[in-house]
Amino acid sequence: MHSILTGKRLVAFDLDGTLVDSVPDLAVAVQKTLGELNLPTPDGVQVRDWVGNGAPILVERALTWALGRSPEEVLQARAFDAFMAYYGAAPNALTTLYPGVKTALEALHGAGFTLVLITNKPERFIVPILDHFGIRQWFTLWVGGDTLAEKKPSPLPLLHAAQACQFLPSECLMVGDSRHDIAAGKAAGFATLALPYGYNHGDPIELSQPDCVMASLLALVT
Repeated sequence: MHSILTGKRLVAFDLDGTLVDSVPDLAVAVQKTLGELNLPTPDGVQVRDWVGNGAPILVERALTWALGRSPEEVLQARAFDAFMAYYGAAPNALTTLYPGVKTALEALHGAGFTLVLITNKPERFIVPILDHFGIRQWFTLWVGGDTLAEKKPSPLPLLHAAQACQFLPSECLMVGDSRHDIAAGKAAGFATLALPYGYNHGDPIELSQPDCVMASLLALVT
């Protein structure tokens, strides 16, 4: 096990860009949503830079790009409902699990660590994705972007998970791919581990100054 796990008992993971590459399915849902509204549609590369702050912000960014201005509240609501329907119909059609994820989760769980999932993705999509990839059994708790009153970069979801599992923040590690994960971890008093292959709005994750950067989750357990 990596030295960053020394003294840690809980490991919190982000989902999109950390455990799974969900951009292909998110991009299809965004494209169908904008197409329904007779608006220009983006490619997957553009959508990748919009992911990370939850579905409402993803839809708002897509509309702003397509319109060249901020969307009206009515249009935002209509687009959000359409996006949720399109994405909910096929959240796993093109999504893939990153290499090494299953091995790392199984090893951590087997070593006695409590694993939790803290994502800004709406809660209704979490279990279908975990079940699809056969990894739900290793998680004690999951928190979505609409589970609590605040989501990352707020520390609230992380503190909620630590309290629910009865651990001190100093006993916890946050693993993510974006500045929002690192900011939330730091604010909560967690150690922070960053992965450089995910979604960070086009910026190097090193700029967020995490405690550690690893190329793969396998480095955490070998």
